[in-house]
Amino acid sequence: MKRVLKWLGIVLGGLIVVIGIFILVVFLLANSKVNKSYTIEAAVTVPDDQISIERGRHLVETIGLCVECHGDDLAGDLLSDDPVFGTIAPRNLTSGQGGIGATFTDADYVRAIRHGVGKDGKALLIMPSNYYNRLSDVDLGAIIAYLKTIPAVDNELPESSLALAGKIFTLVDGSIIPASVIDHEAPRPADPVPGATEEYGEYLAVVCSACHGKTLSGGPLPGGDPDGGPAPIAPNIPPGGPIGDWTKEEFFATIRTGVTPYGKTLDTENMPWPGFAQLSDDELSAIWLYLTSLEAREFEK
Repeated sequence: MKRVLKWLGIVLGGLIVVIGIFILVVFLLANSKVNKSYTIEAAVTVPDDQISIERGRHLVETIGLCVECHGDDLAGDLLSDDPVFGTIAPRNLTSGQGGIGATFTDADYVRAIRHGVGKDGKALLIMPSNYYNRLSDVDLGAIIAYLKTIPAVDNELPESSLALAGKIFTLVDGSIIPASVIDHEAPRPADPVPGATEEYGEYLAVVCSACHGKTLSGGPLPGGDPDGGPAPIAPNIPPGGPIGDWTKEEFFATIRTGVTPYGKTLDTENMPWPGFAQLSDDELSAIWLYLTSLEAREFEK
């Protein structure tokens, strides 16, 4: 019996050592990913004419959805302050106290928006640059031009940082540190030609993939449920899915009002339709043309 207990103790001790080494390796890998520095050459032409600034405002308020994280006045917001996961506080984008507007250069804006990299060369947390990096140089320049004109708002926020659980999650969820999954050398898309065309719809619909997936066939929303429940499900939106069977008029009405053809009111936390409602008729028509041009796809494939 003593021999059995001895061997059992050795086995348990070995397991504890193995588990300890595994946890240490995971922590070191995660820490390395969080603290990685990026050197990125960034430059676009930033205009100062009113038409470009207005174009930037439109992009920020519609497909950019910047207010969803940075607040209605773009003065930042505290989204999470969890001792287990970490602190997520999107920055104050204005030139007010606590804001980045007074110190950011044009290159700083490009690195942050297109590459998800901060002024210090470190990756920004939960900054969806993996979608913004598909914006053309002209549209990115217009967005920066607009951000440089927004009213100053004083709002001091804590620095975003990840606790142990948040760092570990970075190894399996690329949306926490988008800079780690972006091809920073990829060529930029050509400047789009706005209009009610399938090509322009494809350009605009990139934002849809943030929730509906790369193939737009739906699936659990990134980030899950903040209350700890099951992740909300984004529907399959190409032809063959429930939305793919809508008429153009039903599609327009849903985006404009937030009410589906079935009478369901969309939850703005999961489907930020008020921003999309500001898209022009031509822009919505373009997205509709693109979505209906796709082949039918099975849910989440």
